[in-house]
Amino acid sequence: MTVKEVMKSLESMGSEQTRKIYTKHGATCPIFGVKVGDLKTIVKKVKKDHELSLGLYDTGNGDAMYLAGLIADETKMTKKDLKKWVKASEWYYTSEFTVPWVTAETKHAESLADEWIKSKKENIASSGWATWACITSLKEDKDLDTKKLKAMIDHVGKTIHDQPNRVRYAMNNFVITVGGTVSSLTAHAMKTAKKIGKVSVNVGDTACKVPFAPDYLQKMKDKNRIGKKRKTCRC
Repeated sequence: MTVKEVMKSLESMGSEQTRKIYTKHGATCPIFGVKVGDLKTIVKKVKKDHELSLGLYDTGNGDAMYLAGLIADETKMTKKDLKKWVKASEWYYTSEFTVPWVTAETKHAESLADEWIKSKKENIASSGWATWACITSLKEDKDLDTKKLKAMIDHVGKTIHDQPNRVRYAMNNFVITVGGTVSSLTAHAMKTAKKIGKVSVNVGDTACKVPFAPDYLQKMKDKNRIGKKRKTCRC
């Protein structure tokens, strides 16, 4: 399929009701309002398509950008591509989902995540923390620098409440994810989460709630989910 053909399909799949929901969730970019389940019908047709994913992301349409992440070929994504994507990711659906999901599967994951978490721009910094969360979800513990991750958890514990809105959300999720997927750091993540306490994030006119990390980690322990890895973060 071409970009033009996909955009035509997206427009036909969109609904005003879904568009309103996405707008409440912070979408300021042009958007048709396509449900993720409907996006996946296109994914089944095109599979992974590098050029198509780049073209769709370049449209600036929220639905197309999300779809781009689902069909992106991680083996062909360059640092230049990923930096372009993160710079254009104004909506958290792309900055905290699409960009991190794809980046974490590339060979550039850790270097870009390290670069992004230092950014003064909220969307880029949140992408960095979300990318690190994905990295720990995908990589086996033996392939992770646990000393570095522990230091990052400490940094979150000291600075999270002073960060921009969506960065606070991403940092909180980072602590949960590391604690839940890297068993040797579960206790440290739990200790830090209790120290952090409740994290306040403005989620707009939605029913979304910020996970309380200590409770979330405890539920993971109770369900014997600690240390379980994922094959992909894309969904």
